[in-house]
Parts: sequence; structure tokens; C-alpha cells
Amino acid sequence: MNWETGEGLIGCDDPEEVDAAFDRGEPHVGVAVIGLALNCPDVDVVAPRAIRAISSGRHELRGQGLTALSHMVRLTNQADSASVALLRPLLRDPEMREVAENYAADLWTYVPHRDLPAWLHRWSYMYLLRHKIAIWWWSITRRG
Repeated sequence: MNWETGEGLIGCDDPEEVDAAFDRGEPHVGVAVIGLALNCPDVDVVAPRAIRAISSGRHELRGQGLTALSHMVRLTNQADSASVALLRPLLRDPEMREVAENYAADLWTYVPHRDLPAWLHRWSYMYLLRHKIAIWWWSITRRG
């Protein structure tokens, strides 16, 4: 793995190496967090590091943290309560909304609904309704 260029970081499977990269302020640590999510099937290992990425001030790293959580959810069918709670304000953040919506959609798709909070149920129904209306509106405006 090359921390300078980012090459090979997607294969990262060592949480201690990711922690050390955060401590050193490595510019490609977000790629390593995504790699950890892909290579380590343990929610308790991946989620805190993804949350650390999301909590950073760097826009790209925040998005990579959400992407890591999406991969984690798809691979494990599980989410931790801290990352789900962190999602709610991110859905309102214009800079993070698109990536946050992807994570929310993955939660809805892969995690048993009984394990999700009521607010995410409401959000998912409204998200689906908005998309159906947008598709309907697009089809009407394209006819004319």
C-alpha cells in the first residue's frame, strides 16, 4: 500500500493502520476506510473509523466515510446505531445529501426494517414518493 499515491489502499484490512493514517493526517485515508469496509466484515471495526471520516472537516473524506458505511451495510446487513443517528443531519446537508441518501437507501434495502428507527421509515417512504412524482412529471413534460 502506498499512502503517498493512494495505490493499493482499497485492499486495506488493518484497522490499526487506518487509525495510524488518521493520526498522521494522510490525504488518502478515506480510500483506506472504504477498503476496510470491503475487507473487514465487522461492523464494530468499520463503523467507528467511517464515523471518524464523516466527522472530519474535509468534504471528500466525509463522503468516503459514508461510502464505507454503505459498503459495510451491503456486505453485513447490519448497521450500528451511531452511524444511523449521524445520518439524519447529513440528509439535510446540501453538500452531503446525495451520498447520505445513498447510505440511507442501502440501510433501507439491506438492514431488516425492524432494526431501523421510525424516522428512517418515514424518510424512505417520502424519498420513494418524491422519486415516483419526479418520474411521473418527467414523463408528462416529455410528451408535449
